[in-house]
Amino acid sequence: MPRKIRQLITDLESAGFVNRGGKGSHRNFLHKKGVASTISGKLGDNTKPYQERLLRQKIKEVN
Repeated sequence: MPRKIRQLITDLESAGFVNRGGKGSHRNFLHKKGVASTISGKLGDNTKPYQERLLRQKIKEVN
C-alpha cells in the first residue's frame, strides 16, 4: 500500500525542511542548505513513485 502525502511531509520536516506554503495542493519546502522541494497533492492522497524517489534524493542531498 502506498504511503500518503502527509507522511512525505513529515519526513521532509524531520529532515529539517520548512514549509514555505504554496498555491492549491502544492507545498514548497526549503532547507537551510538551500535545497528546495515541492510536494503536490492533498494530505490523504497516495504518493506516486516519482514523489518517493524525489523525497529520498532531496533528503540525501542535505545529509
